Amino acid sequence: MVRPGYKQTEVGVIPDGWSLESVEEIATITTGSRNTQDRVADGKYPFFVRSQTVERINSFSYEGEAVLTAGDGVGTGKVYHYVPAGRFDVHQRVYRISDFRPDIVGLYFFLQFQSRFYDRIMQMTAKSSVDSVRREMIAGMQIPVPPTKAEQTAIATMLSDVDDLIEGLERLIDKKRRLMRGAMAKLLFGRRRLPGFERVKDAWTPSILRAHLRAPIRNGYSPICASARTGTWILSLAAVTSEGFDPRGVKPAPLGDPQVEKALLVKGDIVVSRSNTPERVGLAGLFRGEPSPCAYPDLMMRVQVGRSLSPEYLLYHLLSPHGRQYFARSARGSSRSMVKIDRSVLEEFEVPLPPTKAEQEAIAAVLSDMDAEIEALEAKLAKTRQLKQGMMHELLTGRIRLV
Repeated sequence: MVRPGYKQTEVGVIPDGWSLESVEEIATITTGSRNTQDRVADGKYPFFVRSQTVERINSFSYEGEAVLTAGDGVGTGKVYHYVPAGRFDVHQRVYRISDFRPDIVGLYFFLQFQSRFYDRIMQMTAKSSVDSVRREMIAGMQIPVPPTKAEQTAIATMLSDVDDLIEGLERLIDKKRRLMRGAMAKLLFGRRRLPGFERVKDAWTPSILRAHLRAPIRNGYSPICASARTGTWILSLAAVTSEGFDPRGVKPAPLGDPQVEKALLVKGDIVVSRSNTPERVGLAGLFRGEPSPCAYPDLMMRVQVGRSLSPEYLLYHLLSPHGRQYFARSARGSSRSMVKIDRSVLEEFEVPLPPTKAEQEAIAAVLSDMDAEIEALEAKLAKTRQLKQGMMHELLTGRIRLV
């Protein structure tokens, strides 16, 4: 039942005062004329191709406000650009929507188009993916339009402000990650000493991981059956990331599999991906005790170190650019999509050791604090993105009206 003051339309329920307008009724639809080969590094003008990446070019064919979307390729229905003003050029398979009717706010149109177009083209094809966009897919698309430009502007401004917040968080996270990589390069190799340790003149000692193991490195187990949850969890490959261990990457262990008991993790164990894609092989995570009980699969190896080596300190070495390069060089495989490392590669991994374990732990603590700050920012970014999705649904359908 439609609540008072609203009406049912082909795009859903919208306020009584709103209208439905087709794209061809409110704007001009054209395509560009340039080829990808026309791009110029450090060119004078933006060059919009079939990608979210904006290239550069030394010519311009258009000027002013426009909305752009890919006409074919992998970006079909997923690549959108809003140009508020200025000169630019466009690829021949990119659609340009411009010359908006005087009562239409371009940014408002962009937000509506971006949120609805992919669903529209999927409804207009019998396939599970879309190879190309026909002009009529755009021209006949219906857009809900508030009666005044003031309301359109208010909606666009509010959503644009959230976008600015998201972009700001993304830039801050990127900056924090770069700072952490720089700190790892200095702290993990003694190029910078922490307060309280700079007076220790003893040299750092190169060592290999094998010398610090308290148990042999072992592969995990392969489930013998699939069944319901038993209270025991098993890690998935998603549990180890470039930032360390993600406890959300778990699934129920198979029922009645006696081998699972041999692969249960204990707090302080490090798990390393031994078979994965080239960019993910060798990724490591530190198991901190949760969820428990938890096992690790055959595609991972477990590292248990003795008292001479801090697990946290080792983890940051494994995740450092030095560690990533080492595993990339050592990986073997016949497929470009899946490569492997064996136990000997991990055993031979070199770990520079400071004179005392206390310094190892201090370095790990500093890097852990930086990690925690990045994780908090990423959680805030995820919540903000979720907030934006909810706001878009409410504002672009008129379920919430702005005063």
